[in-house]
Amino acid sequence: MHNCAEGQKLSPAEEQKLRQEIKAEEKIAKIERIIQGKVRAGFNGNVLIAQKGIVLYQNTFGLAHFERSERDSLNMDSKFQLASLSKTFTAVATLKLVEAGKIKLTDSVQRFIPDFPYHGIAISDLLSHRSGLPNYAYAFDDSMKHNFYNREKPYPNNDTILRWLAALNPPRYNRPGRSFSYSNTNYMVLASIIEKASGKTYEQFVRKTIFEPLGMRHTFVATTQSDSINIFRTAGYQRGRRVPKDYYDNVVGDKGIYSTVGDLFRWYRALNGDCLLRKTLLSEAFLPRSFERKGTRNYGYGFRMHVDNENKPEYIYHTGWWKGYNSIFWFSPKDDFVVILLGNRLNATIFQIKELLEVLHDGQSTQGTEVENGEVDV
Repeated sequence: MHNCAEGQKLSPAEEQKLRQEIKAEEKIAKIERIIQGKVRAGFNGNVLIAQKGIVLYQNTFGLAHFERSERDSLNMDSKFQLASLSKTFTAVATLKLVEAGKIKLTDSVQRFIPDFPYHGIAISDLLSHRSGLPNYAYAFDDSMKHNFYNREKPYPNNDTILRWLAALNPPRYNRPGRSFSYSNTNYMVLASIIEKASGKTYEQFVRKTIFEPLGMRHTFVATTQSDSINIFRTAGYQRGRRVPKDYYDNVVGDKGIYSTVGDLFRWYRALNGDCLLRKTLLSEAFLPRSFERKGTRNYGYGFRMHVDNENKPEYIYHTGWWKGYNSIFWFSPKDDFVVILLGNRLNATIFQIKELLEVLHDGQSTQGTEVENGEVDV
């Protein structure tokens, strides 16, 4: 495998020719108009849009912290909580262990977590949200949390949630494999399995196998024990107020990764190359695995998809929302473009990208490509 995160090096003449071919200057002007509209509607965050390796547009809008004592402007190195967009990294990390022979997609959860109370669930079910597991964020009522809180440190982590599940066994939503049912528990469990299979913490594994090889120097997990995560780290805001540390902030795998638009551009290039995994294995992540309802929307292993008439991914994407942060990462394998928007003040316009897609498609209509309510991933 080679390092594809940097992209192909073009000479100035080659780059100019490519910019002409994709009508870069014309697109830049239209993108600027669309983004300014989002800013007027309250968007506070960073943007990067690229096509065929050419960055058409990148910019920052607003503040990293709104408090008068901390007030500071965003910059291109500002780090945002990716929320559920973090699942794309957990999925690829799991597949890397599959490639290394340490995990099989058919393995049961109990192979790695013997006292896990729900049986009949395979790794593939977790990856594709077909396990039927309850969402941990809603599975424990306040009295449960209070009882355990008296015996636990204030903020639970993945191990805490696994102990709660084993002790309390909240009812599952469905039987394994029956249907697609999005649940953060799937990816929390995957992060714990990554730790068992690799002998490293989740943070260590994704850093050593993904972040560092791809040169993602500004990307961290919320549990990273380094002051460097706090350099240009933003805070999340909702309804005009800063969101304090959440009870579940130290639970990772389903969320918890902080990154920049520049590092996510590296992530996009890696997903389009062969520097992460064998292409045949990575392609498993982009196969539709929600079969109950026909339509253009689907989910693979850690990635959402907009599929064409042949059920092949026309677009691959994921969104995220967590305590004031909202994010979208949307790319076209066919036309080689990516749209990345990261915000730290909750604003719905971040998910409205139909106009941007039409610009990147040279004005062609892109019906049905807006993010639906059920795809704003918590």
